[in-house]
Amino acid sequence: MSNGGWVGTWRPHRPRGPVMAQYSSPGPKYYIQGATGYVSHIPTKRKAPAYSMCGAKPPLSKDCPPGPYDVPGYMTHRGRKSAPAYTMAGRPRVRVEITPGPASYSPEKSRRMIYKTAPAHSMSFRTRSAKVDTTPGPNAYMIPGVLGPHTVATSASPCYSMIGKSKLGRFDEDLHKTPGPAAYEKPATEIYKKRAPKYTMAGRNMNPRRDKIPGPADYVVGKVSMIKSCAPVVTFGIRHSDYTAPLIVDVC
Repeated sequence: MSNGGWVGTWRPHRPRGPVMAQYSSPGPKYYIQGATGYVSHIPTKRKAPAYSMCGAKPPLSKDCPPGPYDVPGYMTHRGRKSAPAYTMAGRPRVRVEITPGPASYSPEKSRRMIYKTAPAHSMSFRTRSAKVDTTPGPNAYMIPGVLGPHTVATSASPCYSMIGKSKLGRFDEDLHKTPGPAAYEKPATEIYKKRAPKYTMAGRNMNPRRDKIPGPADYVVGKVSMIKSCAPVVTFGIRHSDYTAPLIVDVC
């Protein structure tokens, strides 16, 4: 706004910066950056440290300990220290450029370039002319079939399909759909008759070895409640309702 007259008790002045009310944008909320994460973080907010979660390192193998290191003799704790060393090599090969001599040129072939000559023509074979007739021949067409139901230019005759005889209405058709004698299983006679006793034949039992005597580890010494008194043992059961009727037994 430009400096104008007085509006009430104050005079309008030019704003120092852009005022969002003067623009038709959605508002300042679309320009506020996020405060979570580290990508495009708002600079006015404090950023917390971020840590990365990774898996545990595999255990080091005990079978492959680090062995002695191969340290060269010229290496010290301050770096490499050795006498100057020189390398002996062969003399470099000098490449001599071979320039063409006078015999390498053919001045007699330059007459047509310098002097005027008669036109020279080359005799060659006649070029093959382009094929003008590009129409298809009689063998390029295919006459549609006139047999069967799928004809194009002619009317098709009625077609019939031959199938086998249907099982409906045959002499062996089961109209009642009842199961036959082979559909039932033969029950065991023990269901409707008295079952005879059955015996099982087994091998002869082996006599127990007399040298097998139980040792001290075969006994449970801690469980002595059979011969001595023990503290009372309380078990927790379910809670019964107060409205459950007690057991009433008729006493005659």
